[in-house]
Amino acid sequence: MSNRTLNLTDTLYDYVLAHSLREHPAQTALRAATRGHERASMQISPEQGQFMALLVKLMGARYAIEVGVFTGYSALSVALALPPEGRLIACDISDEYTSVAKPFWQQAGVADKIDLRLAPAQDTLQALLNDGEAGLYDFAFIDADKVGYDGYYESCLQLLRPGGLMVLDNTLRDGRVAARAEDPDTAALQALNIKLREDQRIDLSMLPISDGVTLARKR
Repeated sequence: MSNRTLNLTDTLYDYVLAHSLREHPAQTALRAATRGHERASMQISPEQGQFMALLVKLMGARYAIEVGVFTGYSALSVALALPPEGRLIACDISDEYTSVAKPFWQQAGVADKIDLRLAPAQDTLQALLNDGEAGLYDFAFIDADKVGYDGYYESCLQLLRPGGLMVLDNTLRDGRVAARAEDPDTAALQALNIKLREDQRIDLSMLPISDGVTLARKR
């Protein structure tokens, strides 16, 4: 028995993937296509994608939001978990990065579930609110510029239904949140982590998965 999280060695991490990972061929191919990208570290890990997909299925989610798409692995993971009538609003500003994703979304048969909106995410989220979609969404994933997280959190919280789930990525920032902040992104995450701890609008769990994954369930 252990009273704290294991420190994964490379060998143990490989074991986790070998004994639990179930990827669609399009997911495997997309990871391979992104591996040589100069910003490949921005892609979520496969076990995180599978964890998020399981959460979506457990919730019976139909409507989802993603803030920060990159080359589309997380969107693909969520879209595969949504029912045929499901919809994912995917927010990003880069046509270059997201264009990598599209053939793999097509290959997996989920392109019609993903509504990619290339614009500043806060503008897209505000447009959804202006269209009367507050309380419509079941699931939201935030993985974009860290300084913008607080605003994305507030907007997504309005868009989520009671009982809806928000997943925030990189909330441990490679451990830098536990030391004095030396950059705006770390400072923003430190402030947000404190805010979430005290926010009575949500139920909360911060998990040491990948680079820190925080789950916030709207009450």
